[in-house]
Amino acid sequence: MIKLFSLKQQKKDGEATPKVGNQKKASAAQLRITKDINELNLPKTCNTEFPDPDDLLSFKLIICPDEGFYRGGRFVFSFKVGPNYPHEPPKVKCETPVYHPNIDLDGNVCLNILREDWKPVLTINSIVYGLQYLFLEPNPEDPLNKEAAEVLQNNRRVFEMNVLKAMRGGCVGSTFFERCLK
Repeated sequence: MIKLFSLKQQKKDGEATPKVGNQKKASAAQLRITKDINELNLPKTCNTEFPDPDDLLSFKLIICPDEGFYRGGRFVFSFKVGPNYPHEPPKVKCETPVYHPNIDLDGNVCLNILREDWKPVLTINSIVYGLQYLFLEPNPEDPLNKEAAEVLQNNRRVFEMNVLKAMRGGCVGSTFFERCLK
């Protein structure tokens, strides 16, 4: 049985409840990201890396598509989870330069659930599957790289050749892409 009166009296007398070590209380974002990561159900084409195992708010996702235009590629995304997660989406950047209509040359990603369609019920798993889907079905209707979107809409064969050229480490137009094949 909890003795509320004696706890109240201790506080009044200035006796704080003993602290175990120097532990800080976990933030809501830390608690939620821990839950999301524990429940992560990655497809076989994806894996995660945690550069600092004690910092779950900053990690990398590696996607290696096994079909579509980007088959055989290896694409690294950085995730930065802010203190307002899950009320705000994590910041996701593609670290691998890629010729893609929905990813610009600065690594910004155009995925609706990372912007206006984000809801706190969505998880890291939702984002992983959304990113993977971008590689299976690039969306030229909502582009960040307008030139790639235009080529995809007008000539799928040329788009496919540009993707291969970029993934092998070459120039598409005046832009050089590092090799990103596995």
